[in-house]
Amino acid sequence: MSPMGKHLPPARRLVLALLLGMSASTQAAPAAGALERPAVMAKAPQRAALLSAALAGRRVIAVGERGIVLASDDGGRSWRQVPSPVSVTLTTVRFATPMDGVAVGHGGTVLTTQDGGASWQLRLDGRRLAALVREEAQAAGATPEAVRDAERLVADGPDKPLLDVLLLDKPRLLAVGAFGLAIHSADGGQTWQSWMSRLPNPKGLHWHVARRDGDALLLAGEQGLLARSDDGGQSFRPLASPYKGSWFAAEMLPQGRIVLAGLRGQVWQSVDRGDSWTLLPNPVPATITTMSPWPAGGLLLASQSGALLRLQGDRLQPVPTLPLALPAGLLPLPEGRLLALGLAGLQVLSLPSDGKSAP
Repeated sequence: MSPMGKHLPPARRLVLALLLGMSASTQAAPAAGALERPAVMAKAPQRAALLSAALAGRRVIAVGERGIVLASDDGGRSWRQVPSPVSVTLTTVRFATPMDGVAVGHGGTVLTTQDGGASWQLRLDGRRLAALVREEAQAAGATPEAVRDAERLVADGPDKPLLDVLLLDKPRLLAVGAFGLAIHSADGGQTWQSWMSRLPNPKGLHWHVARRDGDALLLAGEQGLLARSDDGGQSFRPLASPYKGSWFAAEMLPQGRIVLAGLRGQVWQSVDRGDSWTLLPNPVPATITTMSPWPAGGLLLASQSGALLRLQGDRLQPVPTLPLALPAGLLPLPEGRLLALGLAGLQVLSLPSDGKSAP
């Protein structure tokens, strides 16, 4: 199993910690107790380390460190904290409908909501996840090494984060994370099955990103790790990576287009679902930490340096705006506004519809 970046320079370790959902205040916190302890209601939760946001209809839901879940019903102008059953860092939140959502995070945590994010239920934790992985390894007649890794996962306790989650055809969920974790539910989180054996990841590297376009799924992670499914996740095959550094952001777009971004500002594009790649010159060559489609066209990317970039076609251009504070997530809002999340909390930017400038 791979180390969590212990040999990286300090700046890159900070980015890796951010992307793995760990702020300076939470990296050493034991996950086991935090899984059993509801999130504390913070005095200024909008200034906590927040890592992901999603639209639940017109409501905005944001998640981050210490199990914080925030809701806004006025387009991000004001926020309130809602109860969360855990105090582990939450790394990603997504909604299938305005009512039905899922959040994943540290300690193998999966939370679901059926009321638009007003309340959340714990559906999976690292203990149960590890037990499922061990059961899969034993039942599948896995190699002795795979069985040892599964036993080690159980012995380690719930200390491995889930980093992204896909909402497949409702109510199917696929969550992926550190050390090759991959777990699937066919019933909205009621029951779970390990998918680690079906993924081409023999070194147990971290999966950072999961994306889909119809039945096509893309998983990307550290050391250039890439895998694709063309049948909704029934089978996966490895993709040859154009870069051996880690991928932290990706998008699958219509007509087979994929954009990948990661360490050192590397941004690559494919127009054939990952069979071949083209490097896109980046005028700000700092690690890309997050990416989001922009409703007016193209993609917005944010870097470790705090720069905001727009990708239109095959050209990356800086978007003049205030520097972002170690951004971890981007979410377009109505009226040409953009929500940026990171170690310093929330920032709401106003961008014209063309996305070329911002005050």
